[in-house]
Amino acid sequence: MLKHLNPPTVVKPFSRYSQAVEAPANARWLNISGQVGATPDGTILKGFEAQAKQCWVNIIAILAASGMGVEDLVKVNIFVTGTEYVGASRAIRDAALKGAEPASTYLVIAALAHPDLVVEIEAVAAKA
Repeated sequence: MLKHLNPPTVVKPFSRYSQAVEAPANARWLNISGQVGATPDGTILKGFEAQAKQCWVNIIAILAASGMGVEDLVKVNIFVTGTEYVGASRAIRDAALKGAEPASTYLVIAALAHPDLVVEIEAVAAKA
């Protein structure tokens, strides 16, 4: 069982995430490479919302293939190419996570590996 930590000695999370997540000593770890808004056939979707939703579809599929779910996520790193995506990103993340609150980092960067990409999400999960 993961232990979510939000100690009163640090700032309260700005949205639905935990300041830290501790996994048990006997956990099985899964490191998920950055997922982008591309479908299984390689089609890059148009627009931030479509890409962000597809990132989460991909992450959830990878978790399922490993016998895990969003409740097993320990850490999520979200990379976007513009500050205007923050609100939509949080809403899409919260819908995908269904109440799970992994530790999270949100970064606004200049560009991703392909010029049509506007979001990439990587994750780490653990399950006892």
